[in-house]
Amino acid sequence: MHRQIIAGFVILLAACQHTPAQPVWPPAADDRAELGSTPIDYLPALAGDYFKHDSLAVGRRYHIFVRLPEGYADAPEQTYPIVYLLDGDSTFPMLAPQHLFLHYDEKLPEAIVVGIAYGGFGEVNKRGIDFRPALEDGSQGGAKAFLAMLEDELMPRVEGRFRADGSQRVLVGQSRGGSFVHYAAYHRPALFHGFIASNSGREWGDKLIYGMGKPMPEMRTDNHMILASGSRDRDYLRGTALEWRDEMAGRDDLPWRATFLNIEGGTHAASLPEVYRQAMLLIFEPND
Repeated sequence: MHRQIIAGFVILLAACQHTPAQPVWPPAADDRAELGSTPIDYLPALAGDYFKHDSLAVGRRYHIFVRLPEGYADAPEQTYPIVYLLDGDSTFPMLAPQHLFLHYDEKLPEAIVVGIAYGGFGEVNKRGIDFRPALEDGSQGGAKAFLAMLEDELMPRVEGRFRADGSQRVLVGQSRGGSFVHYAAYHRPALFHGFIASNSGREWGDKLIYGMGKPMPEMRTDNHMILASGSRDRDYLRGTALEWRDEMAGRDDLPWRATFLNIEGGTHAASLPEVYRQAMLLIFEPND
């Protein structure tokens, strides 16, 4: 009898000390099938579409994420502003929900939000080429080809598939992506209704930020070129932004309204949602 009690106690103790199985990632094929091919659909603030884009202009693949407005399927005649996010690997999951909340709280118009992603932060990520007109060794960068990819390939593909208002396009970039926003604003100033550059990088091969002070190739429109700078950004980037403010903001001889946004206490990267909020409200001026 005593032996049976002891044996039962040992079995119970072993069961209590058993370590539960840890979840496996990535999930097995059967689990993925159960989840569905696009589990992002279970995140309604990000739900929309995804496709791969193999660019002829650039010669590489991009991953394109599309967030559709609430009620998109129920309003088949309605068109929407469209926002293109550079560095979509990180900016899309950050700013797509932000736009929804701005629609709720600030009455910002709903929009189609497009994230242009590389598929990772490692070797596959070519932002150091795509966003620059010149590289450190003086050779040509990829900005010209990337801009051609946007204008001639991606935008027609997206806007032919979704109900976008092409007169209400916005381009958003952070850091080196912000520098590319300046590049696009100088070379194709009428392509976007709003250019938003957050804490732009500085490229030494150009005067400050991509051609500052050069003649503009197109006439003035009602488009916006907005440079936002965090007061706690890196000193040399902050200094460049303040020079841009002093030379560009408020001029009336440019093809867009040049506006400087000071983000008090803002840092280099973490203040992007606040930059987006202030800049989008400035561009669209929603009514209460």
